[in-house]
Amino acid sequence: MKIFAIGMNYALHNKALHGTLSKPEEPVIFLKADTALLKDHKPFFIPDHMGSIEYEAEVVVRICRLGKNIPERFAHRYYDAYTVGIDFTAREMQRKLASQGKPWDIAKGFDGAACVGEWVSKEKLPDIQRLRFHLDINGKEVQQGYTGDMFYKVDEIIAYISQFYTLKTGDILYTGTPTGVGPVHIDDHMEGFIEERKVLDFNCK
Repeated sequence: MKIFAIGMNYALHNKALHGTLSKPEEPVIFLKADTALLKDHKPFFIPDHMGSIEYEAEVVVRICRLGKNIPERFAHRYYDAYTVGIDFTAREMQRKLASQGKPWDIAKGFDGAACVGEWVSKEKLPDIQRLRFHLDINGKEVQQGYTGDMFYKVDEIIAYISQFYTLKTGDILYTGTPTGVGPVHIDDHMEGFIEERKVLDFNCK
Protein backbone atom coordinates (compact mmCIF):
# COMPACT_ATOMS: atom_id res chain seq x y z
CA MET A 1 0.00 0.00 0.00
CA LYS A 2 1.22 3.46 -0.89
CA ILE A 3 0.20 6.69 0.82
CA PHE A 4 0.34 9.59 -1.64
CA ALA A 5 -0.11 13.20 -0.62
CA ILE A 6 -0.19 16.54 -2.40
CA GLY A 7 1.11 19.78 -0.98
CA MET A 8 0.30 23.40 -1.78
CA ASN A 9 -3.09 22.58 -3.33
CA TYR A 10 -5.16 25.39 -1.75
CA ALA A 11 -4.33 29.05 -2.34
CA LEU A 12 -4.85 30.47 1.17
CA HIS A 13 -2.86 27.67 2.79
CA ASN A 14 -0.01 28.41 0.38
CA LYS A 15 -0.11 32.08 1.31
CA ALA A 16 -0.05 31.31 5.04
CA LEU A 17 2.96 28.99 4.80
CA HIS A 18 4.82 30.15 1.71
CA GLY A 19 3.67 33.73 1.13
CA THR A 20 2.20 33.10 -2.32
CA LEU A 21 -1.26 32.53 -3.79
CA SER A 22 0.10 31.15 -7.05
CA LYS A 23 -0.55 27.67 -8.40
CA PRO A 24 2.48 25.34 -8.49
CA GLU A 25 3.65 24.53 -12.03
CA GLU A 26 3.02 20.84 -11.31
CA PRO A 27 1.34 18.98 -8.44
CA VAL A 28 3.61 18.77 -5.39
CA ILE A 29 3.63 15.05 -4.61
CA PHE A 30 5.18 13.25 -1.64
CA LEU A 31 4.74 9.84 -0.04
CA LYS A 32 4.37 8.63 3.52
CA ALA A 33 5.61 5.32 4.90
CA ASP A 34 2.95 2.63 5.35
CA THR A 35 3.68 2.70 9.09
CA ALA A 36 2.37 6.28 9.11
CA LEU A 37 -1.19 4.98 8.68
CA LEU A 38 -3.40 5.55 11.73
CA LYS A 39 -7.00 4.31 11.62
CA ASP A 40 -9.88 2.72 13.55
CA HIS A 41 -10.11 5.61 16.05
CA LYS A 42 -6.73 4.72 17.54
CA PRO A 43 -5.05 7.55 19.48
CA PHE A 44 -2.28 9.66 17.99
CA PHE A 45 0.80 9.66 20.20
CA ILE A 46 2.52 13.02 19.77
CA PRO A 47 6.29 12.56 19.32
CA ASP A 48 8.23 14.40 22.01
CA HIS A 49 11.46 14.77 20.03
CA MET A 50 10.26 16.41 16.79
CA GLY A 51 9.17 19.88 17.89
CA SER A 52 5.71 21.27 17.18
CA ILE A 53 3.33 18.83 15.45
CA GLU A 54 0.58 20.42 13.36
CA TYR A 55 -2.68 19.04 11.97
CA GLU A 56 -3.61 19.37 8.30
CA ALA A 57 -7.15 18.15 7.62
CA GLU A 58 -7.69 16.80 4.11
CA VAL A 59 -10.11 14.84 1.98
CA VAL A 60 -8.60 11.41 1.36
CA VAL A 61 -9.42 9.22 -1.65
CA ARG A 62 -9.18 5.41 -1.80
CA ILE A 63 -7.83 3.78 -4.97
CA CYS A 64 -9.88 0.76 -6.06
CA ARG A 65 -8.12 -0.71 -9.09
CA LEU A 66 -4.75 -1.22 -10.74
CA GLY A 67 -3.68 1.54 -13.09
CA LYS A 68 -0.73 3.12 -14.89
CA ASN A 69 -0.63 6.16 -17.21
CA ILE A 70 -4.31 6.83 -16.53
CA PRO A 71 -5.95 9.45 -18.79
CA GLU A 72 -7.61 12.20 -16.77
CA ARG A 73 -11.00 11.48 -18.37
CA PHE A 74 -10.92 7.94 -16.95
CA ALA A 75 -9.42 8.76 -13.53
CA HIS A 76 -12.82 8.75 -11.78
CA ARG A 77 -13.00 5.00 -12.36
CA TYR A 78 -9.98 4.41 -10.13
CA TYR A 79 -11.36 5.52 -6.74
CA ASP A 80 -14.44 4.38 -4.88
CA ALA A 81 -14.55 6.09 -1.47
CA TYR A 82 -13.64 9.25 0.43
CA THR A 83 -12.96 10.22 4.00
CA VAL A 84 -11.30 12.96 6.06
CA GLY A 85 -7.76 12.41 7.20
CA ILE A 86 -5.04 14.35 8.96
CA ASP A 87 -1.59 14.84 7.52
CA PHE A 88 0.35 15.37 10.75
CA THR A 89 3.44 17.49 10.16
CA ALA A 90 6.51 18.24 12.26
CA ARG A 91 6.50 21.86 11.11
CA GLU A 92 9.76 23.10 12.62
CA MET A 93 11.61 20.07 11.30
CA GLN A 94 10.04 20.49 7.87
CA ARG A 95 11.10 24.14 7.66
CA LYS A 96 14.62 23.38 8.82
CA LEU A 97 15.09 20.57 6.31
CA ALA A 98 13.57 22.62 3.48
CA SER A 99 15.84 25.59 4.27
CA GLN A 100 18.83 23.26 3.96
CA GLY A 101 17.63 21.90 0.64
CA LYS A 102 17.08 18.46 2.13
CA PRO A 103 14.09 16.13 1.70
CA TRP A 104 11.51 16.53 4.46
CA ASP A 105 9.98 13.05 4.32
CA ILE A 106 10.56 12.36 8.02
CA ALA A 107 8.66 15.52 8.95
CA LYS A 108 5.50 14.11 7.34
CA GLY A 109 6.04 10.35 7.13
CA PHE A 110 6.72 9.36 10.74
CA ASP A 111 4.66 6.68 12.52
CA GLY A 112 1.02 7.74 12.92
CA ALA A 113 1.36 10.81 10.68
CA ALA A 114 -1.33 9.65 8.22
CA CYS A 115 -4.60 9.46 10.13
CA VAL A 116 -7.70 8.37 8.18
CA GLY A 117 -11.36 8.24 9.10
CA GLU A 118 -14.10 5.83 8.09
CA TRP A 119 -14.53 5.39 4.35
CA VAL A 120 -17.74 6.54 2.67
CA SER A 121 -18.72 5.22 -0.75
CA LYS A 122 -18.54 7.97 -3.34
CA GLU A 123 -22.10 7.11 -4.41
CA LYS A 124 -23.31 8.42 -1.03
CA LEU A 125 -21.67 11.83 -1.38
CA PRO A 126 -21.61 14.73 -3.84
CA ASP A 127 -19.05 14.89 -6.63
CA ILE A 128 -15.46 14.82 -5.34
CA GLN A 129 -14.98 18.46 -6.38
CA ARG A 130 -18.11 19.64 -4.54
CA LEU A 131 -17.36 18.36 -1.02
CA ARG A 132 -17.30 20.45 2.13
CA PHE A 133 -15.29 19.18 5.08
CA HIS A 134 -14.13 20.42 8.43
CA LEU A 135 -12.09 19.52 11.50
CA ASP A 136 -13.11 20.15 15.11
CA ILE A 137 -10.75 20.07 18.07
CA ASN A 138 -12.35 19.78 21.50
CA GLY A 139 -15.72 20.65 19.99
CA LYS A 140 -14.54 23.81 18.20
CA GLU A 141 -14.19 24.07 14.43
CA VAL A 142 -10.57 24.90 13.57
CA GLN A 143 -10.39 24.16 9.86
CA GLN A 144 -12.88 23.95 6.99
CA GLY A 145 -12.52 23.50 3.28
CA TYR A 146 -14.27 23.00 -0.04
CA THR A 147 -12.74 20.68 -2.61
CA GLY A 148 -13.82 22.99 -5.43
CA ASP A 149 -11.05 25.34 -4.27
CA MET A 150 -8.25 22.89 -5.11
CA PHE A 151 -5.63 24.03 -7.62
CA TYR A 152 -5.29 20.49 -8.97
CA LYS A 153 -8.48 18.42 -9.06
CA VAL A 154 -8.47 14.80 -7.93
CA ASP A 155 -8.68 13.39 -11.45
CA GLU A 156 -5.75 15.57 -12.54
CA ILE A 157 -3.69 14.37 -9.58
CA ILE A 158 -4.40 10.71 -10.29
CA ALA A 159 -3.49 11.12 -13.95
CA TYR A 160 -0.26 12.89 -12.98
CA ILE A 161 0.82 10.41 -10.29
CA SER A 162 0.11 7.42 -12.52
CA GLN A 163 2.75 8.62 -14.97
CA PHE A 164 5.37 7.72 -12.36
CA TYR A 165 3.80 5.15 -10.03
CA THR A 166 1.55 2.19 -10.69
CA LEU A 167 -1.60 2.68 -8.63
CA LYS A 168 -2.85 -0.39 -6.79
CA THR A 169 -6.05 -1.28 -4.97
CA GLY A 170 -5.84 0.04 -1.41
CA ASP A 171 -3.49 2.95 -2.13
CA ILE A 172 -4.72 6.23 -0.66
CA LEU A 173 -4.36 9.84 -1.70
CA TYR A 174 -4.34 12.90 0.55
CA THR A 175 -5.57 15.75 -1.64
CA GLY A 176 -4.20 18.83 0.15
CA THR A 177 -5.18 20.99 3.10
CA PRO A 178 -6.95 24.36 3.21
CA THR A 179 -5.91 27.22 5.43
CA GLY A 180 -6.23 26.94 9.22
CA VAL A 181 -3.55 24.43 10.19
CA GLY A 182 -2.19 24.55 13.73
CA PRO A 183 -0.52 22.62 16.57
CA VAL A 184 -1.97 19.64 18.41
CA HIS A 185 -1.62 18.99 22.12
CA ILE A 186 -1.96 16.10 24.51
CA ASP A 187 -5.64 15.34 25.31
CA ASP A 188 -6.95 17.09 22.19
CA HIS A 189 -10.11 15.42 20.85
CA MET A 190 -10.11 15.41 17.05
CA GLU A 191 -13.29 15.05 14.96
CA GLY A 192 -13.45 15.23 11.17
CA PHE A 193 -16.55 15.72 9.04
CA ILE A 194 -17.24 15.29 5.33
CA GLU A 195 -20.37 17.24 4.48
CA GLU A 196 -22.18 16.77 7.86
CA ARG A 197 -21.12 13.14 8.30
CA LYS A 198 -18.62 12.49 11.08
CA VAL A 199 -15.96 10.11 9.79
CA LEU A 200 -13.00 10.83 12.07
CA ASP A 201 -12.90 10.64 15.87
CA PHE A 202 -9.79 10.09 17.99
CA ASN A 203 -7.67 11.56 20.78
CA CYS A 204 -4.11 12.80 21.02
CA LYS A 205 -1.90 11.33 23.71
